[in-house]
Amino acid sequence: MHRKALSAPLALVAMTMTPGLAHAADAAANAAIAYPDTARGSTVDPQFGVDVADPYRWLEDDVRVNPKVAAWVAAQNRVTDAYLATLPGRDAFKKRMTDLYNYERFGLPTKAGNRYFYTRNDGLQPQAVLYVREGLAGEGRILIDPNSWAKDGATALGEWNPSEDGRHLLYSVQDGGTDWRIVRVKDAATGKDLPDEIRWVKFSALDWAKDGSGFYYSRFPEPAEGAAFQSLNGNHSVYFHKLGTPQSADILIHATPDKPKLNNSAVVTDDGRYLLVVSSEGTDERYGLTLHPTGKPGGKPIVLVDDFANNWEYVTNEGSRFTFVTNKGAPRGRVVSLDIRKPADLTELVAENEATLVGASRVGNRIILSYLGDAKSEARMVALDGKAVANISLADIGSASGFGGKSSDPETFYAFSSYARPTTIYRFDTATGKSEIFAEPKLTFKPADFSVEQRFFKSKDGTEVPMFVVMKKGLDRSKGSPTLLYGYGGFNVSMTPAFSPTRLAWVDKGGVLAIANLRGGGEYGKAWHDAGRLDKKQNVFDDFIGAGEYLIAEGIAGKGQIAIEGGSNGGLLVGAVTNQRPDLFAAALPAVGVMDMLRFDRFTAGRYWVDDYGYPSKEADFRNLLAYSPYHNIRGGTPYPAVLVTTADTDDRVVPGHSFKYTAQLQNAQVGDKPHLIRIETRAGHGSGKPTDKIIAEAADKYAFAAKWTGLGVE
Repeated sequence: MHRKALSAPLALVAMTMTPGLAHAADAAANAAIAYPDTARGSTVDPQFGVDVADPYRWLEDDVRVNPKVAAWVAAQNRVTDAYLATLPGRDAFKKRMTDLYNYERFGLPTKAGNRYFYTRNDGLQPQAVLYVREGLAGEGRILIDPNSWAKDGATALGEWNPSEDGRHLLYSVQDGGTDWRIVRVKDAATGKDLPDEIRWVKFSALDWAKDGSGFYYSRFPEPAEGAAFQSLNGNHSVYFHKLGTPQSADILIHATPDKPKLNNSAVVTDDGRYLLVVSSEGTDERYGLTLHPTGKPGGKPIVLVDDFANNWEYVTNEGSRFTFVTNKGAPRGRVVSLDIRKPADLTELVAENEATLVGASRVGNRIILSYLGDAKSEARMVALDGKAVANISLADIGSASGFGGKSSDPETFYAFSSYARPTTIYRFDTATGKSEIFAEPKLTFKPADFSVEQRFFKSKDGTEVPMFVVMKKGLDRSKGSPTLLYGYGGFNVSMTPAFSPTRLAWVDKGGVLAIANLRGGGEYGKAWHDAGRLDKKQNVFDDFIGAGEYLIAEGIAGKGQIAIEGGSNGGLLVGAVTNQRPDLFAAALPAVGVMDMLRFDRFTAGRYWVDDYGYPSKEADFRNLLAYSPYHNIRGGTPYPAVLVTTADTDDRVVPGHSFKYTAQLQNAQVGDKPHLIRIETRAGHGSGKPTDKIIAEAADKYAFAAKWTGLGVE
């Protein structure tokens, strides 16, 4: 769903032995793995009467700055690469994933003037290419091809936005997966760049003035030399850049020096009369709203919301009356309007209901509402006064996104996908209520060959939790199958049905894919999120453990047949449940995880995460964090599953020191003979902008590793 307000996202050959005997043999063979020597320091931090040992503190240093860390990375990769090269299913996975990725993919179009801008990847291009059409039926021509920017394909096109008249395109460049952006402007007719260039942009909306004279963006102060990839971010400010002028001449619009932890992102209202600045301190959807009149430079701003207590997403405005989505008084969301002269007086347009409202946008004289019902997308259309018009029919159980548009145009586009169905782009006319296909991929497989079920299981405290289960039709269900269990469980992020060529390869090879909708996510609104954060974080781990137990109890997976996977906050999840229930899982794949819960807030974006995790500097939070921190709770003397940690040496979201320290501790502990390895990608960040070939190579390694230890025979 388009949102106008912003908050600051593995093989065994067919076995001839029984799985248990095969695993025993594998364990004996892997006892010979010689991990690199990792120096242990003597660092101990006394905190609230607890002496917290941190023997691998030195691995927090930036790999670009400390040659000892760089040498450690190289040594770990040599050991991991040698092991992965022995996996018999690696090439088979890579080939199947390449086949499944090799289809034409389109992004959602944006209309500006008479031009349509959209991305397209012909299948295996490292990065998607930006195209433009003159009119809906026009021939697409290449406007930006980021594949020419770097030999390794690791420089990506980031955010982009055409001017109102379609004359210019504002776009950002992302190099090596970093969160930092370089912003440039291109002439849409000639394809030539203007001289304008903006640096030190991060976590920013990019929006044009209605007259196309310039644009608004947010940036941080330039960091000290050598500190760009680890320093904390502060003093996020909104600027206006007039085309044809240097960045040094940009006008400061909104800054909060008295509250340097605030992030401030800006969007121009539908009528162009105001700039709406959305401010937040953390990751929670708790915002402040400030309006700046665009026609009065230096004019007095209007503070609409300053309590930072609720979610507010701008939908549209008619003069001084503004429409928002909010969870104020409605944990699952509602639509309200207010007059900016009396912003505390709310008029309800669409009441809260059983489905979770996750976004809204105005298109023509309609508002399109996007809902989640048991983690599946629903779309509804209402009039500007909130009265129901019609439901929008979607193709299947899946995820719909998009629905962006303008008040002056009834046309919008949306994307729909599911676990076994890649994204199809639809054009929707709000005046007629009709959908038509704009772009549909030609596939190398049949979606009908796969089944998608939604199951519900009970967690430790009796809470009912949904889970999607994907498998190939005709799979022998009389006995358990090797199963990949994925979870996230945090930051109000909902795990909705989405197509992944790499995960479908796992299913295509005979495995089962399970996606659990854990507490901490946004599937059922604010209450579901609150039930999985801060002192309730253990609920997330209990839910994930409950999912594994359910899969075995139902015969979907057998004992010793479950591999668990998660990234970022999901990497924390995998690390925590591996410590808590090492007996339940055969393999663990924690990716770019938050593994040191006592120091996460000291690097880059880590300070924002206190909304979900709490403050390590506060005693109650400290004790809660220490109880589940993956790095601090590895259980020596207990056999662990096989573990393959993945991260990137230039991740400036979750700095790789988290994964480095966790791996070193795991390799040092006496946790059995199964391999405990780390795969460290170069010139890649937290995941965004990663080229296609690197995505496939990493996934083939991970799933071949998981296949080996769950007993999935891959040919």
